[in-house]
Amino acid sequence: MQLVYLSPVPWASFAQRPHKFVEWFQARHGDRVLWIDPYPTRFPELSDLRRIVSRSAIQGNEDAKPGANAWLTVLKPRSLPIEPGPGSGAINRLLWTELMNKVASFVSVKETCLVIGKPSELALQLTKRHFDIPRVYDAMDDFAAFYGGFSSWAMRRREDRIAANVSMLLASSTALLERFSGNVPKPVLAHNACATEVLPDAGVARYSGKPVFGYVGTIANWFDWPLVIRLAIANPETVVRLIGPVYSPPPAPLPKNIELVPACPHPEAIEMMQNFSAGLIPFKINALTSSVDPIKYYEYRALGLPVISTSFGEMSLRGNLHGVSIINHATDLQGLLQLVKDYQPELEEIRNFRSENSWYARFDAVNLFGNALAS
Repeated sequence: MQLVYLSPVPWASFAQRPHKFVEWFQARHGDRVLWIDPYPTRFPELSDLRRIVSRSAIQGNEDAKPGANAWLTVLKPRSLPIEPGPGSGAINRLLWTELMNKVASFVSVKETCLVIGKPSELALQLTKRHFDIPRVYDAMDDFAAFYGGFSSWAMRRREDRIAANVSMLLASSTALLERFSGNVPKPVLAHNACATEVLPDAGVARYSGKPVFGYVGTIANWFDWPLVIRLAIANPETVVRLIGPVYSPPPAPLPKNIELVPACPHPEAIEMMQNFSAGLIPFKINALTSSVDPIKYYEYRALGLPVISTSFGEMSLRGNLHGVSIINHATDLQGLLQLVKDYQPELEEIRNFRSENSWYARFDAVNLFGNALAS
Protein backbone atom coordinates (compact mmCIF):
# COMPACT_ATOMS: atom_id res chain seq x y z
CA MET A 1 0.00 0.00 0.00
CA GLN A 2 1.36 3.40 -1.06
CA LEU A 3 0.42 6.81 0.35
CA VAL A 4 -0.34 10.22 -1.16
CA TYR A 5 -0.37 12.81 1.65
CA LEU A 6 -1.52 16.42 1.18
CA SER A 7 0.08 18.16 4.13
CA PRO A 8 -0.82 21.40 5.98
CA VAL A 9 2.91 21.98 6.65
CA PRO A 10 6.04 21.61 4.47
CA TRP A 11 8.09 18.44 4.75
CA ALA A 12 11.11 20.63 5.61
CA SER A 13 9.43 22.06 8.72
CA PHE A 14 10.00 20.54 12.16
CA ALA A 15 8.28 17.19 12.62
CA GLN A 16 4.58 17.45 13.49
CA ARG A 17 1.50 15.23 13.25
CA PRO A 18 1.66 14.99 9.41
CA HIS A 19 5.30 13.85 9.44
CA LYS A 20 4.58 11.32 12.17
CA PHE A 21 1.57 9.96 10.29
CA VAL A 22 3.69 9.44 7.19
CA GLU A 23 6.52 7.82 9.16
CA TRP A 24 4.01 5.52 10.88
CA PHE A 25 2.38 4.58 7.58
CA GLN A 26 5.69 3.80 5.92
CA ALA A 27 6.94 1.78 8.91
CA ARG A 28 3.73 -0.25 9.09
CA HIS A 29 3.37 -0.83 5.37
CA GLY A 30 6.91 -0.29 4.07
CA ASP A 31 6.02 1.33 0.76
CA ARG A 32 6.44 4.59 -1.12
CA VAL A 33 5.03 7.96 -0.01
CA LEU A 34 4.18 10.94 -2.22
CA TRP A 35 4.11 14.02 0.03
CA ILE A 36 2.51 17.23 -1.32
CA ASP A 37 3.58 20.45 0.40
CA PRO A 38 0.91 23.08 1.12
CA TYR A 39 0.28 26.19 -0.95
CA PRO A 40 -1.50 29.45 0.07
CA THR A 41 -5.22 28.91 0.69
CA ARG A 42 -6.00 32.52 1.60
CA PHE A 43 -5.04 35.91 0.27
CA PRO A 44 -1.52 37.00 1.33
CA GLU A 45 -0.93 39.45 4.18
CA LEU A 46 2.06 41.61 5.13
CA SER A 47 2.54 39.57 8.30
CA ASP A 48 3.31 36.48 6.18
CA LEU A 49 6.79 37.80 5.38
CA ARG A 50 7.68 37.96 9.07
CA ARG A 51 6.41 34.41 9.60
CA ILE A 52 8.51 33.08 6.72
CA VAL A 53 11.65 34.68 8.15
CA SER A 54 10.89 33.30 11.63
CA ARG A 55 10.19 29.78 10.38
CA SER A 56 13.59 29.63 8.71
CA ALA A 57 15.12 29.71 12.20
CA ILE A 58 13.19 26.72 13.51
CA GLN A 59 13.11 24.32 10.59
CA GLY A 60 14.79 21.17 11.80
CA ASN A 61 13.58 18.09 9.95
CA GLU A 62 16.79 16.23 9.14
CA ASP A 63 14.84 13.78 6.99
CA ALA A 64 14.05 16.68 4.62
CA LYS A 65 17.55 16.49 3.14
CA PRO A 66 17.71 15.11 -0.42
CA GLY A 67 18.09 11.34 -0.42
CA ALA A 68 17.35 11.01 3.31
CA ASN A 69 14.37 8.76 2.58
CA ALA A 70 14.46 6.71 -0.59
CA TRP A 71 10.76 5.90 -0.13
CA LEU A 72 9.72 9.58 -0.10
CA THR A 73 8.96 11.99 -2.94
CA VAL A 74 8.06 15.61 -2.11
CA LEU A 75 6.02 17.71 -4.55
CA LYS A 76 5.58 21.47 -4.25
CA PRO A 77 2.42 22.74 -5.97
CA ARG A 78 2.68 25.81 -8.15
CA SER A 79 -0.17 28.24 -7.54
CA LEU A 80 -1.25 31.84 -7.66
CA PRO A 81 -2.19 33.31 -4.24
CA ILE A 82 -5.83 33.70 -5.26
CA GLU A 83 -7.58 30.91 -3.32
CA PRO A 84 -10.35 31.15 -2.16
CA GLY A 85 -11.37 33.74 -4.75
CA PRO A 86 -14.05 32.84 -7.31
CA GLY A 87 -12.62 30.70 -10.10
CA SER A 88 -9.32 30.15 -8.26
CA GLY A 89 -9.59 26.38 -8.65
CA ALA A 90 -10.05 26.60 -12.40
CA ILE A 91 -7.12 29.01 -12.77
CA ASN A 92 -4.71 27.12 -10.52
CA ARG A 93 -5.72 23.83 -12.14
CA LEU A 94 -3.71 24.97 -15.16
CA LEU A 95 -0.64 25.15 -12.92
CA TRP A 96 -1.38 21.77 -11.34
CA THR A 97 -1.40 19.74 -14.57
CA GLU A 98 2.07 18.31 -14.05
CA LEU A 99 1.40 17.55 -10.38
CA MET A 100 -1.93 15.88 -11.19
CA ASN A 101 -0.22 13.71 -13.78
CA LYS A 102 2.47 12.68 -11.29
CA VAL A 103 -0.16 11.71 -8.73
CA ALA A 104 -2.12 9.75 -11.36
CA SER A 105 1.05 7.92 -12.43
CA PHE A 106 1.92 7.16 -8.80
CA VAL A 107 -1.57 5.84 -8.04
CA SER A 108 -1.68 3.65 -11.16
CA VAL A 109 1.34 1.57 -10.16
CA LYS A 110 0.02 0.05 -6.95
CA GLU A 111 -2.84 0.22 -4.44
CA THR A 112 -2.67 3.66 -2.83
CA CYS A 113 -4.31 5.58 0.00
CA LEU A 114 -4.96 9.33 -0.30
CA VAL A 115 -4.80 11.34 2.96
CA ILE A 116 -5.89 14.98 3.23
CA GLY A 117 -4.20 16.92 6.05
CA LYS A 118 -5.72 20.30 5.17
CA PRO A 119 -8.73 21.33 3.07
CA SER A 120 -7.83 23.00 -0.22
CA GLU A 121 -9.07 23.19 -3.78
CA LEU A 122 -6.24 20.88 -4.84
CA ALA A 123 -7.25 18.35 -2.17
CA LEU A 124 -10.86 18.50 -3.31
CA GLN A 125 -9.93 17.96 -6.94
CA LEU A 126 -7.67 15.00 -6.12
CA THR A 127 -10.36 13.48 -3.90
CA LYS A 128 -12.87 13.63 -6.76
CA ARG A 129 -10.40 12.44 -9.39
CA HIS A 130 -9.32 9.42 -7.34
CA PHE A 131 -12.65 8.44 -5.84
CA ASP A 132 -11.88 4.76 -6.47
CA ILE A 133 -9.06 4.58 -3.88
CA PRO A 134 -9.21 4.81 -0.06
CA ARG A 135 -9.48 8.46 1.00
CA VAL A 136 -8.88 9.79 4.53
CA TYR A 137 -9.37 13.27 5.97
CA ASP A 138 -7.26 13.84 9.08
CA ALA A 139 -8.98 16.82 10.75
CA MET A 140 -6.30 18.20 13.06
CA ASP A 141 -7.46 21.84 13.39
CA ASP A 142 -10.47 24.04 12.87
CA PHE A 143 -8.82 25.59 9.83
CA ALA A 144 -11.69 28.00 9.13
CA ALA A 145 -11.13 29.62 12.56
CA PHE A 146 -7.70 30.80 11.43
CA TYR A 147 -9.28 32.88 8.66
CA GLY A 148 -11.85 35.66 8.54
CA GLY A 149 -14.72 36.74 6.36
CA PHE A 150 -15.05 35.12 2.96
CA SER A 151 -11.86 33.05 3.41
CA SER A 152 -13.28 31.45 6.56
CA TRP A 153 -16.61 30.66 4.88
CA ALA A 154 -14.87 29.22 1.82
CA MET A 155 -12.55 27.05 3.95
CA ARG A 156 -15.49 25.68 5.96
CA ARG A 157 -17.45 24.87 2.79
CA ARG A 158 -14.45 23.20 1.18
CA GLU A 159 -13.77 21.16 4.31
CA ASP A 160 -17.38 19.93 4.44
CA ARG A 161 -17.18 18.84 0.80
CA ILE A 162 -13.97 16.92 1.43
CA ALA A 163 -15.36 15.30 4.60
CA ALA A 164 -18.35 14.06 2.61
CA ASN A 165 -16.10 12.52 -0.04
CA VAL A 166 -13.70 10.44 2.03
CA SER A 167 -13.90 6.85 3.22
CA MET A 168 -12.54 7.63 6.71
CA LEU A 169 -12.40 10.77 8.86
CA LEU A 170 -10.04 11.22 11.80
CA ALA A 171 -10.57 13.96 14.41
CA SER A 172 -7.74 15.11 16.67
CA SER A 173 -10.00 16.53 19.39
CA THR A 174 -13.41 16.00 20.97
CA ALA A 175 -14.66 19.30 19.54
CA LEU A 176 -13.75 18.21 16.01
CA LEU A 177 -15.33 14.82 16.65
CA GLU A 178 -18.57 16.57 17.60
CA ARG A 179 -18.35 18.96 14.66
CA PHE A 180 -18.31 16.05 12.21
CA SER A 181 -20.68 13.84 14.21
CA GLY A 182 -23.33 13.99 11.47
CA ASN A 183 -20.88 13.18 8.74
CA VAL A 184 -20.91 9.96 6.74
CA PRO A 185 -18.58 8.25 7.40
CA LYS A 186 -18.60 8.91 11.15
CA PRO A 187 -15.40 10.46 12.53
CA VAL A 188 -12.90 8.49 14.59
CA LEU A 189 -11.16 10.20 17.52
CA ALA A 190 -7.37 10.19 17.13
CA HIS A 191 -5.81 12.59 19.61
CA ASN A 192 -2.41 14.11 19.09
CA ALA A 193 0.60 12.44 20.70
CA CYS A 194 4.35 12.98 20.95
CA ALA A 195 7.56 11.60 19.48
CA THR A 196 8.56 9.56 22.52
CA GLU A 197 11.51 8.06 20.64
CA VAL A 198 13.40 11.39 20.75
CA LEU A 199 12.85 12.05 24.46
CA PRO A 200 15.53 11.47 27.10
CA ASP A 201 15.25 8.48 29.38
CA ALA A 202 12.20 8.62 31.62
CA GLY A 203 14.41 8.24 34.66
CA VAL A 204 16.29 11.53 34.13
CA ALA A 205 15.75 13.73 37.21
CA ARG A 206 14.16 17.14 36.76
CA TYR A 207 16.09 20.32 37.33
CA SER A 208 16.29 21.13 41.04
CA GLY A 209 17.38 24.78 40.92
CA LYS A 210 15.15 27.88 40.78
CA PRO A 211 11.58 26.88 39.82
CA VAL A 212 10.82 27.39 36.13
CA PHE A 213 7.35 27.68 34.64
CA GLY A 214 8.11 27.06 30.99
CA TYR A 215 6.36 27.31 27.64
CA VAL A 216 7.55 26.08 24.24
CA GLY A 217 5.70 27.15 21.12
CA THR A 218 4.49 30.04 19.03
CA ILE A 219 3.32 33.15 20.86
CA ALA A 220 0.50 34.51 18.71
CA ASN A 221 -2.99 35.95 19.17
CA TRP A 222 -4.14 32.83 21.04
CA PHE A 223 -1.53 33.39 23.79
CA ASP A 224 -2.96 34.87 27.02
CA TRP A 225 -0.35 37.49 27.88
CA PRO A 226 -2.27 39.11 30.78
CA LEU A 227 -2.62 35.76 32.53
CA VAL A 228 1.08 34.93 32.09
CA ILE A 229 2.07 38.34 33.45
CA ARG A 230 -0.19 37.79 36.49
CA LEU A 231 1.38 34.35 36.97
CA ALA A 232 4.89 35.84 36.99
CA ILE A 233 3.93 38.62 39.42
CA ALA A 234 2.21 36.16 41.77
CA ASN A 235 5.31 33.91 41.80
CA PRO A 236 8.35 36.24 41.92
CA GLU A 237 10.60 33.42 43.13
CA THR A 238 10.09 31.55 39.85
CA VAL A 239 11.30 32.07 36.29
CA VAL A 240 8.63 32.14 33.59
CA ARG A 241 10.55 31.04 30.48
CA LEU A 242 8.81 31.45 27.12
CA ILE A 243 10.55 29.74 24.19
CA GLY A 244 9.43 30.42 20.64
CA PRO A 245 8.67 33.05 18.00
CA VAL A 246 6.66 36.07 19.15
CA TYR A 247 3.98 37.23 16.70
CA SER A 248 1.80 38.82 19.38
CA PRO A 249 3.83 41.21 21.57
CA PRO A 250 3.00 41.63 25.28
CA PRO A 251 0.45 44.37 26.07
CA ALA A 252 2.53 45.79 28.92
CA PRO A 253 6.13 45.80 30.21
CA LEU A 254 7.11 42.33 31.38
CA PRO A 255 8.07 41.47 34.97
CA LYS A 256 11.77 40.80 35.42
CA ASN A 257 11.19 37.08 35.99
CA ILE A 258 9.75 36.51 32.50
CA GLU A 259 12.39 35.36 30.02
CA LEU A 260 11.87 35.37 26.25
CA VAL A 261 13.97 32.79 24.42
CA PRO A 262 14.11 32.76 20.59
CA ALA A 263 12.79 29.85 18.55
CA CYS A 264 15.16 26.91 18.29
CA PRO A 265 15.26 23.42 16.74
CA HIS A 266 13.04 20.89 18.48
CA PRO A 267 15.89 18.82 20.04
CA GLU A 268 17.18 21.97 21.76
CA ALA A 269 13.68 22.78 22.97
CA ILE A 270 13.41 19.32 24.53
CA GLU A 271 16.68 19.92 26.38
CA MET A 272 15.35 23.22 27.72
CA MET A 273 12.12 21.52 28.82
CA GLN A 274 14.18 19.28 31.11
CA ASN A 275 14.94 22.40 33.13
CA PHE A 276 11.24 23.19 33.59
CA SER A 277 9.48 22.65 36.89
CA ALA A 278 6.11 22.81 35.11
CA GLY A 279 4.89 23.16 31.55
CA LEU A 280 2.63 26.09 30.64
CA ILE A 281 -0.18 26.14 28.06
CA PRO A 282 -1.71 29.62 28.61
CA PHE A 283 -4.09 29.88 25.67
CA LYS A 284 -7.12 32.13 25.37
CA ILE A 285 -10.51 30.43 25.26
CA ASN A 286 -12.06 31.24 21.90
CA ALA A 287 -13.11 29.74 18.56
CA LEU A 288 -9.48 29.45 17.48
CA THR A 289 -8.50 27.23 20.42
CA SER A 290 -11.78 25.36 20.94
CA SER A 291 -10.70 22.44 18.73
CA VAL A 292 -7.06 22.24 19.79
CA ASP A 293 -5.38 19.24 21.39
CA PRO A 294 -1.91 20.66 22.14
CA ILE A 295 1.05 18.41 21.38
CA LYS A 296 3.03 20.25 24.06
CA TYR A 297 0.69 18.69 26.68
CA TYR A 298 1.94 15.24 25.69
CA GLU A 299 5.57 16.36 25.63
CA TYR A 300 5.35 17.94 29.07
CA ARG A 301 3.68 14.87 30.59
CA ALA A 302 6.07 12.47 28.84
CA LEU A 303 8.95 14.34 30.50
CA GLY A 304 7.32 13.92 33.90
CA LEU A 305 6.29 17.58 34.18
CA PRO A 306 3.08 18.86 35.75
CA VAL A 307 0.98 20.95 33.37
CA ILE A 308 -0.50 24.39 34.06
CA SER A 309 -3.11 25.21 31.45
CA THR A 310 -6.18 27.26 30.72
CA SER A 311 -9.46 25.46 30.04
CA PHE A 312 -9.41 25.56 26.23
CA GLY A 313 -10.12 22.83 23.70
CA GLU A 314 -9.15 19.34 24.80
CA MET A 315 -7.48 20.71 27.95
CA SER A 316 -10.93 21.60 29.28
CA LEU A 317 -11.50 17.84 29.70
CA ARG A 318 -8.28 17.17 31.63
CA GLY A 319 -8.76 19.17 34.81
CA ASN A 320 -9.23 16.04 36.92
CA LEU A 321 -6.05 14.33 35.73
CA HIS A 322 -3.11 13.86 38.06
CA GLY A 323 -0.50 16.54 37.38
CA VAL A 324 -2.82 18.93 35.49
CA SER A 325 -3.76 22.32 36.98
CA ILE A 326 -6.41 24.33 35.14
CA ILE A 327 -6.17 28.08 35.73
CA ASN A 328 -8.04 31.23 34.73
CA HIS A 329 -8.00 34.93 35.62
CA ALA A 330 -9.82 34.21 38.92
CA THR A 331 -7.38 31.49 40.08
CA ASP A 332 -5.16 32.01 43.12
CA LEU A 333 -1.91 31.76 41.18
CA GLN A 334 0.26 31.94 44.31
CA GLY A 335 -0.68 28.41 45.24
CA LEU A 336 0.59 26.88 41.98
CA LEU A 337 4.20 26.61 43.04
CA GLN A 338 3.36 24.28 45.94
CA LEU A 339 1.20 22.14 43.63
CA VAL A 340 4.16 21.86 41.27
CA LYS A 341 6.50 20.86 44.09
CA ASP A 342 4.03 18.24 45.31
CA TYR A 343 3.77 16.55 41.92
CA GLN A 344 6.21 13.63 41.94
CA PRO A 345 5.13 11.04 39.35
CA GLU A 346 6.33 7.48 39.64
CA LEU A 347 8.72 6.29 36.95
CA GLU A 348 6.18 3.69 35.85
CA GLU A 349 3.54 6.40 35.40
CA ILE A 350 5.81 8.31 33.01
CA ARG A 351 6.69 5.17 31.07
CA ASN A 352 3.05 4.16 30.76
CA PHE A 353 2.13 7.63 29.54
CA ARG A 354 4.82 7.44 26.87
CA SER A 355 3.71 4.00 25.77
CA GLU A 356 0.06 5.02 25.50
CA ASN A 357 0.71 8.39 23.83
CA SER A 358 3.34 7.75 21.20
CA TRP A 359 2.42 8.49 17.59
CA TYR A 360 2.71 4.81 16.73
CA ALA A 361 0.28 3.85 19.50
CA ARG A 362 -2.10 6.60 18.45
CA PHE A 363 -2.30 5.67 14.77
CA ASP A 364 -2.25 1.92 15.43
CA ALA A 365 -5.39 2.38 17.53
CA VAL A 366 -7.46 3.91 14.71
CA ASN A 367 -7.20 0.72 12.65
CA LEU A 368 -6.69 2.65 9.45
CA PHE A 369 -5.89 -0.43 7.40
CA GLY A 370 -8.98 -2.20 8.62
CA ASN A 371 -11.33 0.76 7.99
CA ALA A 372 -10.49 3.19 5.22
CA LEU A 373 -8.36 0.75 3.27
CA ALA A 374 -11.11 -1.82 3.31
CA SER A 375 -13.77 0.64 2.10
